Amino acid sequence: MKNININKNNTLTELQKLVEQNITKKLSYMPESFNAQQHKALELFKQRIFLEKTIDEAISFNKNLVFPNEDKNLYLTTTAEELIDVFKLRSDVYTSINYQKEFPDTIEGLNFDSYDSTSAILFYKKEKQVTGTIRVIFDSAQKLPSEDKCCFEHLRKEYNSISEMSRFIVNKENEGLSLEFKYMFKGIYTLFNHNELDIILSGLKKEHFSLYSKFGGVTVLDEITTYGNLDQSSLILEWNPSNVSKFFKKVFLR
Repeated sequence: MKNININKNNTLTELQKLVEQNITKKLSYMPESFNAQQHKALELFKQRIFLEKTIDEAISFNKNLVFPNEDKNLYLTTTAEELIDVFKLRSDVYTSINYQKEFPDTIEGLNFDSYDSTSAILFYKKEKQVTGTIRVIFDSAQKLPSEDKCCFEHLRKEYNSISEMSRFIVNKENEGLSLEFKYMFKGIYTLFNHNELDIILSGLKKEHFSLYSKFGGVTVLDEITTYGNLDQSSLILEWNPSNVSKFFKKVFLR
């Protein structure tokens, strides 16, 4: 099965390269309207190839993780259907809170990116509906998302394996310390302890730090006045779940 996935991914990669080579070519003997429609069609096809490739790689990555989970509503994504539900939830929530400029959909209604291919993607499901999700991006050749705001090279020298937590989404109808919040962070704690991670990095609004500071093992790496297109004070945090507090154990692990 692994060889089949590798061959499929290689085929998708080559097909994507072919589309990219031809996407800007125009047919001089055809009207401009035709060339515009052709470009749009090729762009959509390119996005579809990227979606297929991301789903295949994400499924393979998550299936290779150790996740001894006992919570019936919390899951690690291992199917295309689960990933699509996660991508839809991201899109719905980001659209509702006007975050689409900072975290745009790759395909309308589906919010995903290249980091999903090397991420542990958790989701919380309640009454057959995905109501929360979060991912932990494992370090790879691709720089982590917050590295355009804060340098992590000194951390790579200090630790064997760094990661970044992102795309923390809870259905907009839920507020406060919901079950989604509790169980997804319990899931991250479980992932950390079974997959040879050393630290987890994250960016969050400064106003939320009072809660996260209670987790234990949290260090502020940097403070920034804006986060991409978001005009808000934010913090870049380093979290070592090996040093969680009594508060975290009481609230999240019981």
